[in-house]
Amino acid sequence: MVSVTRAVFGDLPLGAGTVEKFQLQSDQLRVDIISWGCTITALEVKDRQGRASDVVLGFDELEGYLQKQPYFGAVVGRVANRIAKGTFTLDGKEYKLAINNGPNSLHGGVKGFDKVLWTPRVLSNGVEFSRVSPDGEEGYPGELKVWVTYTLDGGQLVVNYRAQASQTTPVNLTNHSYFNLAGQGSPNIYDHEVTIEADAFLPVDEVLIPTGEIASVQGTAFDLRKPVELGKHLQEFHVNGFDHNFCLKGSKEKRFCARVHHAGSGRVLEVYTTQPGVQFYTGNFLDGTLKGKSGAGYPKHSGFCLETQSWPDAVNQPHFPPVLLKPGEEYDHTTWFKFSVA
Repeated sequence: MVSVTRAVFGDLPLGAGTVEKFQLQSDQLRVDIISWGCTITALEVKDRQGRASDVVLGFDELEGYLQKQPYFGAVVGRVANRIAKGTFTLDGKEYKLAINNGPNSLHGGVKGFDKVLWTPRVLSNGVEFSRVSPDGEEGYPGELKVWVTYTLDGGQLVVNYRAQASQTTPVNLTNHSYFNLAGQGSPNIYDHEVTIEADAFLPVDEVLIPTGEIASVQGTAFDLRKPVELGKHLQEFHVNGFDHNFCLKGSKEKRFCARVHHAGSGRVLEVYTTQPGVQFYTGNFLDGTLKGKSGAGYPKHSGFCLETQSWPDAVNQPHFPPVLLKPGEEYDHTTWFKFSVA
């Protein structure tokens, strides 16, 4: 059984609307999601002793989410990740997007899908959010109708993304939750054991745009096909952290993507997806200045993201899996976050 309750989370400034919170609860999980950015604000998971802890980074109040912050828990779009120089050409026409990450456009632009109020609809086992992204929003072509659905199934949180376009446009939707399986507010993720089922990754240039090479993980720091303890692994390979797309086996079927195990608590997160890639990000840009839930500071490497997605800058890299959605087609992807103890 899943219960769904709704409550007011806060009011947007200048009478711009009321943000609601939806609490989904099963026998194993409790998830809070708000209608601002379809944001996961809390996710409570039991450890091997049966004690529940909140394993996602975020804020206690709406004000936290309205300030400049690194997409905690939010759905990002119209195109997640980076587009080089914020430009792409479609049918001979050049489109210029908002530049908001060095020389590039990141996560949909200055006011992406994470910074808008969505329309909620309560389901028996979850909640569906919808919105219409108008033609030209943040520079993207065509109107885009979008639906994001969160449902609970025992220990699984299932996220489905659907979209329909009035004209051809790139679309790439993901959720940007930062996890710490020891419990949010824990100082780092070095004791997490990580596995990513990928034979290849995308090397990036100095502004984090893929070079175009699809590189084998063999013999590199990116070989996570067998479990590695994150802290030791980063030290051994002298890397500052991960912020890279891992290339998953190409098919639209549900497949295993990643597993993270926290030995101390016994908590395990497994991710399955229909997407062709996953951005593994280790919170390299967190710096402890934001005050999170219960006053927690979030320093570098205090959370990780597994952003299932199409590959970054794919709209400019023809040999990457396609990201264009045409009128009459439907974008439809699902990601499963499965929690257990070991």
